[in-house]
Amino acid sequence: MSHQHLQGRWHAEMQASATDAAATPRAATLQLGPHPELAHSVRGTVQREGATAQVSGDVDDGDLTLEESINGTNISATWTGRVVDGSCGKEIRGSWTHSTPPSTTQTFVMRKQAGWQ
Repeated sequence: MSHQHLQGRWHAEMQASATDAAATPRAATLQLGPHPELAHSVRGTVQREGATAQVSGDVDDGDLTLEESINGTNISATWTGRVVDGSCGKEIRGSWTHSTPPSTTQTFVMRKQAGWQ
């Protein structure tokens, strides 16, 4: 999978942490496009619960890394995951870590949404 396969619209389901198992899973929508400054990377937005943040990152040998920023300057969260074998690059599973204290981690499943690329 290359950075070009990341481009497009993704739906992510965030699972509650083990300490907050009663919480309702949260959904997020990511819109990714080519990064204007870094050639094999993507940049875009993530929307959840009425808030929008910026994201940028890449995929390397099936490993996803995205950095999320609420203010456009500081990293507020990190997405790390792995492309699911047999998904043709349309599903990624991993963990989302919020970096602002208290730091929290949630698992996620991202699925590529159908549409024109």
